[in-house]
Amino acid sequence: MILQGPDGELKGGAKAHRGVGASVRRKEDARLLAGRGRFIGDMRFPGQLEAAFLRSSLAHARIKAVHIPLHLQGRAFVHADMVGVKDILAKTGLPGFRVSAQPSLASGKVRFVGEPVVMVLAETRALAEDLCEEIHVDYEELPANADMLSAARDGAALIHEDWPENVFLVSATEKNFDDSLKNAPIRVTREVRTSRQCMAPLEGKGCIALFDRSLEQLTLWTSTQMPHIVRSGLAECLGLDTRKIRVVAPDVGGGFGWKGLLQPEEVCCAWASLKLDRPVKWLEDRREHLIAAANCREHHYVMTAYADEEGRLLGFEALAHVDAGAYSVYPFSACLEGAQVVSNLPGPYNIPAYRCRTYSVCSNKPPIVPYRGVARTGVCTAMELMIDAVARAAGREPYEVRQRNLVRPEQMPFTSITGKEFDMGDYPESLRRAFAMIDHEAVRARQQAGETDGRRIGLGYSIYCEQGAHGTSVYHGWGIPMVPGIESCGARLTPDGTLEVRIGSQSHGQSMETTLAQVACEVLGIDPDLVNVVHGDTAMTPYSTGTWGSRSAVMAGGAVASACERLAGRIAKIGAHLLQAPEDAVTVRDAQVIGPQGSVSFREVAATWYLAPQNLPADIDPDGLDLVAGYRPSVDTGTFSYAAHACVVAVAPETGEVEILDYVIVEDGGVLLNPMVVDGQIYGGTAQGIGTALYEEMAYDEHGQPLASTLADYLLPGAGEMPDVRIAHMETPSPNTRFGQKGIGEGGAIAPPAAIGNAINDALAGLGVEMTVSPMTPRRVREAVQAARALAEGQGSGSQVSGRLAS
Repeated sequence: MILQGPDGELKGGAKAHRGVGASVRRKEDARLLAGRGRFIGDMRFPGQLEAAFLRSSLAHARIKAVHIPLHLQGRAFVHADMVGVKDILAKTGLPGFRVSAQPSLASGKVRFVGEPVVMVLAETRALAEDLCEEIHVDYEELPANADMLSAARDGAALIHEDWPENVFLVSATEKNFDDSLKNAPIRVTREVRTSRQCMAPLEGKGCIALFDRSLEQLTLWTSTQMPHIVRSGLAECLGLDTRKIRVVAPDVGGGFGWKGLLQPEEVCCAWASLKLDRPVKWLEDRREHLIAAANCREHHYVMTAYADEEGRLLGFEALAHVDAGAYSVYPFSACLEGAQVVSNLPGPYNIPAYRCRTYSVCSNKPPIVPYRGVARTGVCTAMELMIDAVARAAGREPYEVRQRNLVRPEQMPFTSITGKEFDMGDYPESLRRAFAMIDHEAVRARQQAGETDGRRIGLGYSIYCEQGAHGTSVYHGWGIPMVPGIESCGARLTPDGTLEVRIGSQSHGQSMETTLAQVACEVLGIDPDLVNVVHGDTAMTPYSTGTWGSRSAVMAGGAVASACERLAGRIAKIGAHLLQAPEDAVTVRDAQVIGPQGSVSFREVAATWYLAPQNLPADIDPDGLDLVAGYRPSVDTGTFSYAAHACVVAVAPETGEVEILDYVIVEDGGVLLNPMVVDGQIYGGTAQGIGTALYEEMAYDEHGQPLASTLADYLLPGAGEMPDVRIAHMETPSPNTRFGQKGIGEGGAIAPPAAIGNAINDALAGLGVEMTVSPMTPRRVREAVQAARALAEGQGSGSQVSGRLAS
């Protein structure tokens, strides 16, 4: 059986039109754009009850008593009612990690505003919410830790009384660092802070639990990106064998990490269904999402860069804090962000000496989740702001300083100072292309000429590399209870000659039903429209850790290719027999088995197996045309995509308003399975990054009270805030993956805050302003300008507000 063409390149037929590399229109759109998607909110079962949760109104308090009216007995439940249900535990094997047991309903005390205290069930959500109003909770308020820096200090009120301090874990590394660096010609210190955000997917979290007595099986329909992991965590909490639980993810309207964890509400609904023998549904509303859901991206850095006169980095040190919230989320734990700060802060730069210490802090806020970009957005912002600060100190263009410090293509594969194994790429070239696309010299000329409306023009760059498709060794090293292994795919040739592939990954907007059908097309030549991609059901799909960490194109794509190749061998054997040709003389191509004297279609092969077995060869594989195959990349430490971003902004100093005038991206995701889908991923990620840079902030007061409970308070970028983003692709194949593809799902969200922040600082440099807190809102910009002017008036010209926190 032959699968290769004369040039040695894998052939599946019609590659240029429908296989890997083609911009095939999304198969999903036929139902999603026509309103025929099936989300949790669309589902209802006979006898269904709906859940509402009475949530804590205080950030930190002891629960003295819960007063439930008699007529609500059997409808309202507290922690004591959930006998036998275990707390959610997200452990890690990292030395020194402190475990936080998260009860599904608060037990003894509450640790953040919005923590569920009582679950109320009724025939409708509205009625359940009304019944919540009849319940009263007596609290003894405790001091709240609303700021991570204060929470980590000695003497702060303990959130978990059996801990000595409010710190989940301290992560640290040091290499080649010594005191001689203090004599470096350039020494720049800055303090940078990124604010809390919500994930804000279009569809909130939701679930329906139903216990099937005939199967003795609990089914949980839930909006998740990790069905198999949710099943494992739910089984642990409920004390059930995993075979007694089925998790189904229907259409999922965005995930961004928020759909990648086991929620207390899922445990509560599952328990209630088991207890009452009725379906139980919960659907998150937007207020719940804002005040009670997991948050993300709250980092604080104090950094010093040491460089020579030309801006070449000699060393870098950082002290970082990450606000991890009150509990460690299952399965990622509270330390994924903090640990990745330590390992990812150097980014794509060749830094010879490095020291970093990060505190994963416990606070009286909702837990953090690994939101799109997972720590890399924060570290990219911190490092890229520092690169511009070094450039200013050296009196050189930030673009030039970046070029001096980037890892060069001739150094690839390259092991970074923190042990990251960069596979392949040309980082300087991506920056050169961004320099040309943004028309750097023309922007500088425009700055010199000035704007007639009084606004100031700024130019900013940022560059990052993103480790995706993390393998077994990486997550095992982090000690996280969700260790990826060999990714599996089931492939079946159906009786009519079409193809079904079953994957454990879950699509929540990544177009997997299209791109993975293209992979099957690449191997077998079958039209993607004749391929059904089945996902999101633990009863029908092979085990997988799910969709996270920009892994699906690499891992699920590789698994689909492996399964289709094995299936091709079985198809070829039957086809060769029907063609009366030797097996090594036939080729599988264009959904046919082609021999020296003719061909047979997949439909004919399938008809023989299913309907005319008397015509099968005597030595046929009895396992037939249905199989499961596995895949793991040749190097297990992940792929490294990267991109250079450049943008031009106009800043109004009097009002603080920022307008993005131009935005360009040069990205390298290796071989692109579908360039149109990749562009869509990058556009969406860039929109989220713009939100991080300019708009989105989940603020809390000193008592731990959230200050945004509606979308009128929590600002999201819309179409009017999106610039006309221009994208250019570099395709440097990864040597370690099936087609050379790299993960790119998170990349678009990583670089915008840094690029925009640097552009704002470039615009305001002449006024002595340097912004170091995101989002860089009009108020923050305006106040920084006013402070700089006041400082200049008091001390004379040449003063600068530099490295200060603009609160």
